[in-house]
Amino acid sequence: MHTVVLVEGMSDKSAIEALAERRGRDLAAEGIDVVAMGGATNIGAYIGRFGPLGLELRLAGLCDAGEEGAFRRGLERVGFGSALTRSDLEALGFFVCVADLEDELIRALGTATVERVVDAEGELGSFRTLQKQPSWRGRSTHDQLRRFMGAGSGRKIRYAGPLVAALEPDRVPRPLEGLLAHL
Repeated sequence: MHTVVLVEGMSDKSAIEALAERRGRDLAAEGIDVVAMGGATNIGAYIGRFGPLGLELRLAGLCDAGEEGAFRRGLERVGFGSALTRSDLEALGFFVCVADLEDELIRALGTATVERVVDAEGELGSFRTLQKQPSWRGRSTHDQLRRFMGAGSGRKIRYAGPLVAALEPDRVPRPLEGLLAHL
């Protein structure tokens, strides 16, 4: 292993691995390990373990916009620069999802396609139930789908692969595209 890709959770790991496989890449054979950290607040420990103060492996990563600051501070603490901008992060191999990966995938696919994926997974009835709840009535289908993906135990992980599989090759979200191109 010579490269470690640090991601917040298992759904991010699943999506990256699914997209790489879809493109005929074997990340493990390339010496690349995607590591789910169990949350962005763990970034410092993982950079310490794998980065320049640890195993000295090449680092890359993916995070949600809300966690960009934690990633930035973690990289700055170990000497990757100061006052890093998003462009600086990307140059280092760290890419930021606008809200989160599910938001990126829903926007790239469109809600109709995501609903077809939900139907193929046998959960369209559960999604329709969420849509009828008073707090979700009147909200956009996009927002309802994001909530649905985050509401069930393991649902984000379970849907990562099928959503990536449904992507058109030219509709891969920018953060995923950038990360794979960097690796």
